Amino acid sequence: MNQFEPAPVPLPNFVRQAEAKVDPLGWVPATTNVLKRSLRHPDALALALGRFASRSALLPARSLVRALNVSGGDAEASKSSSDKRFADPAWEENPYFFSLRQYYDLWCQFIDEVLAAGQGDRIEDLKASMAVHLVLDALAPVNFLVTNPTALSRAFQTGGKSLVRATGLAISDIVTNGGMPEKVDRSAFVVGKDLAATPGSVVFRNDLIELIQYAPQTDQVRSVPLLCSPPWINKYYVMDLAPRRSLIEWAVQHGRNCFAISYRNPDESMGDLTMDDYIENGLLTAIDVVADITGSNKVDIAALCLGGAVTAMTAALLAMRGDDRIGTLTLLNTMLDYSDPGDLSAFVDQESLRRLEGRMSESGYLHSSDMALAFDLLRPRDLIFRYIPDRWLMGETSAPFDILAWNGDATRMPAAMHNGYLRDLYHQNQLARGVLEIHGTRLDPKAITSDTYIVGAINDHIVPWQASYSSAGLLGGDVRYVLSSGGHIAGVVNPPSPKAWFETSEYVPGDPQGWRSSATRTPASWWEDWTSWADARAGEFVAPPEKLGNDRYAPMDAAPGKYVHG
Repeated sequence: MNQFEPAPVPLPNFVRQAEAKVDPLGWVPATTNVLKRSLRHPDALALALGRFASRSALLPARSLVRALNVSGGDAEASKSSSDKRFADPAWEENPYFFSLRQYYDLWCQFIDEVLAAGQGDRIEDLKASMAVHLVLDALAPVNFLVTNPTALSRAFQTGGKSLVRATGLAISDIVTNGGMPEKVDRSAFVVGKDLAATPGSVVFRNDLIELIQYAPQTDQVRSVPLLCSPPWINKYYVMDLAPRRSLIEWAVQHGRNCFAISYRNPDESMGDLTMDDYIENGLLTAIDVVADITGSNKVDIAALCLGGAVTAMTAALLAMRGDDRIGTLTLLNTMLDYSDPGDLSAFVDQESLRRLEGRMSESGYLHSSDMALAFDLLRPRDLIFRYIPDRWLMGETSAPFDILAWNGDATRMPAAMHNGYLRDLYHQNQLARGVLEIHGTRLDPKAITSDTYIVGAINDHIVPWQASYSSAGLLGGDVRYVLSSGGHIAGVVNPPSPKAWFETSEYVPGDPQGWRSSATRTPASWWEDWTSWADARAGEFVAPPEKLGNDRYAPMDAAPGKYVHG
């Protein structure tokens, strides 16, 4: 039992399953409780209602100014001038659309003030805000034909053909995509050709992982091999996305003997797997195989997100066993201290985890669509509703985009491992507190003395960069912390480009904002900085391997292997 909370009251299994299907995150009770608390503050509600009424009363006059095209400016500037949903000039120039937009803004402001009046519990407040803003985003006037000037204009311009196409696309999405608008044209990409295309071979396979070794592309390679540890919450090839956008390709082309783990997509037979299994049969096994093939007594590891967390656990476990085979660590958008996981807090409280367990109890795993929806709900305006006007109102087909194609290639999560991971790390923060046990060993992150390169992304909504910065303070070795452009994915898929930048300074545990105020920004990709840092620690140059694998681990299927297609 969690020492911080009383034991939950057990519910019949059929009740848990029904509850989890209807409201898996507990948004309804959370919103109800927030609204109840707001009723205890009638003064705040009266002020909110008064502001709404007074602003609404002024709106007809402001609309008349638009109708008469009177110059001189609006006394009350629009609150949503930076909202990309309202980029069409008609939202400012046409009095009808101007009024719609302003009334929508006023309602959003009023509801936000009501929610603010009911604040009192951090998790319930966050859940209520997510639930209410999901509804508000769904009801935005841009999502309906008669209140979307761009869609109406397109319909007139095409003689109604855009509406015919839009209706077909909407029906298709409802029938084949679970009612969600399609985000990307995945038919433009083939895994192994356009995505995950770096040449190599699978040199090891068990029931959990395939290990890929990549063919060398340079005349010499560093003596210390590099093992890429991806998250199994997605397919591995975010680290080998596409030619010229692949971190693995970049490493290979800069002289690294590179390996990568590709996890099997779990089914009901894997429902009982735990974090212990993922470490023992996953990363630890991969380290053994890489060391055997290369003959190196050190293995550098570059890890992403959940793959970074399991890499830190494995590094701590090996260090406490006296095993020093791990060389440097590179942790990308990784959280080790879960004391403040941002908006994900709303998904990992006691009530949400109880409902999640009920949802997974039938199949033994979390379905890939549930996982994808959970991440979409973190940013529904950007990840759901931005596609509705273009697709369902204007009939525009989805564009090909490699990141979204990869993101749509979703995976399942074994029930036991997923429940344990969320409870032990997100909910109880056991790793940071030094009480997490793996294979009977209590892990101390300070035992990790490897030089570590940590990357956070400025717009990361899954691992806020401040959380990755705080995580760095748990380690016992030298740390170089880098803040990059982009978000959770674009911060990793970050090849050199005119838009790329990174910031860095000497890492000092403590205030991340204080660190950033002293950091220096460089107009380049962190890939370039990381290459210089890693090369200085990756041993001397040696001849590249003449063949992939060795006598014990012979090459099997060509990269990207079989598991990536599961």
